[in-house]
Amino acid sequence: MSSLDQDQRLHPCCRDKITISSDLLDTRELAKQPLQGLKLASHAVLEKAQQRGRLKCSKCGGSRMFFCYTCCSLMGVSLQEIPLIKLPVKIDIIKHPNETDGKSTAIHAKLLAPSDVTIYTYPCIPEYDKDKVVLVFPGPRAVSVQNMMQWLHNGTDSRSHDSSDEPCIKRLKREEVQEAAHTAENPESGTPDQKEVSESKVYPLQRVVFIDSTWNQTNKISTDERLQDLLQVELKMRKTCFWRHQKGKPDTYLATIEAIYYFLKDLHEHCLSLEYNGEYDNLLFFYSYLHSVVNKAKTSAGKC
Repeated sequence: MSSLDQDQRLHPCCRDKITISSDLLDTRELAKQPLQGLKLASHAVLEKAQQRGRLKCSKCGGSRMFFCYTCCSLMGVSLQEIPLIKLPVKIDIIKHPNETDGKSTAIHAKLLAPSDVTIYTYPCIPEYDKDKVVLVFPGPRAVSVQNMMQWLHNGTDSRSHDSSDEPCIKRLKREEVQEAAHTAENPESGTPDQKEVSESKVYPLQRVVFIDSTWNQTNKISTDERLQDLLQVELKMRKTCFWRHQKGKPDTYLATIEAIYYFLKDLHEHCLSLEYNGEYDNLLFFYSYLHSVVNKAKTSAGKC
């Protein structure tokens, strides 16, 4: 278990009053470095790029560090120098047109998992098959990641066999789960046909939709009729580490890259029933480094 996960389980209301002083100190220490313990590629390339300073984007002319969030291109680092991740499902990010590109973390996912992540700007939303796609967004009708597969199976069965509304639990064969997990972790292994067959056995889920927007702007996208038939999934018991915390919003409102990371981690552990060994930690490659840079700047300025 990484210290990031340990930090999520701490809450002042759960502490013993007698030991609150020492516990508070421990909590503060964890809060200072909430992203420690992840299995990340070396940040040396980002440190060097930061020392060289900002560069001018050849496409839009913007002054950028590490990547151009407008043109979705790397700046000062090459594709060979950053980790590339193969995801078990496709990720679609629906971005609000008024969302500030420079404040969004959606670009991190696109750069680190380019073959599996697509960013759309609202009102552009593709047509989705509701039997194979879920929307990650909180709400009264949302289900947990743990129960997601049951509901997807149930939806498919009810339309195919006119079954009852109760979710049916389908157990996956252990060898099928391991085979697909191996394929996801080793994308070069196996032929395209073999990968497609193994993934179809394990995942009724093929695509996951996330909304990239400030929380005050999400309603227009989340209530769009094109997303209404999708199973809604909610991430629970997670707290954000984002340095741009939205005023008046709880700390359970995650940055886009955090939501993607936690969803995939929960999918791996709870739906595939496999031990998590940092398979998707590098999705936080840019995020964790920027977090450390911001914290150092705050410390130097005496703000933390």
